[in-house]
Amino acid sequence: MSLVRLEGVTKHVMLPDDTRLDILRGIDLEIAAGDHVAVVGRSGSGKSTLLNLMGMLDAPSDGTVAFRGEPVRRMRKARLDRLRGRNVGFVFQQFNLLAGRTALENVMMPLGYARGREFWTRRTAATRMLERVGLGHRIESTPEQLSGGEQQRVAIARALVRRPTLILADEPTGALDVETGASVMALLDEIASEADAALVTITHDLNVAARARRHYRLDAGVLSAFALDVSANADAADASGLAANVEASADPAAATDADPNPALDRVEVSS
Repeated sequence: MSLVRLEGVTKHVMLPDDTRLDILRGIDLEIAAGDHVAVVGRSGSGKSTLLNLMGMLDAPSDGTVAFRGEPVRRMRKARLDRLRGRNVGFVFQQFNLLAGRTALENVMMPLGYARGREFWTRRTAATRMLERVGLGHRIESTPEQLSGGEQQRVAIARALVRRPTLILADEPTGALDVETGASVMALLDEIASEADAALVTITHDLNVAARARRHYRLDAGVLSAFALDVSANADAADASGLAANVEASADPAAATDADPNPALDRVEVSS
């Protein structure tokens, strides 16, 4: 049985002038336990909306979102909130840490909604998770006292402290430099693998996407699979232009006359 399944999912909103804006169109996607999936696409393509649907933060206009075989639409709000809190961990680009609160307090926050032993041992669990991400010596530091990479590691610890079965990362390296971003993704991959959790990464960076086992492109609300090869012999200088190539491939107007097929069916990226 799949962990998360989307079938024929669409999402649209009505604009003030009564015109309809289609954000997602006929999305079919299945995520299994232990899976690692990357979704790439340019800004405004609907990536974050897709992530919110998978994380049960939003409902589709049409189609079905199911968690462990049960349609989410049929669940009452209280049950849905409990299901999301227990099973889904979110990692955001801008960290979303509480200012003025220590790293330990930020990581303890999701456990404030736990019950029984999980609630009463929340301080110990948060401390161990911070130690796991290499911040055992910074548990009393506030976000203002931490570097960008350290803040993202606190955010990862917060997302994983309840041992979720599904980790949703929205541009997790977007606010970090290349070296720190690579370190953060390696840590996220490692912890997700240890817990056999599904990891879905939303990104515009193909070097980040290359860590996944399955790759999808989202363009104009349409999701399609594509092959992303990691070649140790590829020229590292070419990697910096790959994200732009993804965007150009999704926009025929951006393609040159020499390229009759703007669709990107196969991409190579250096490791």
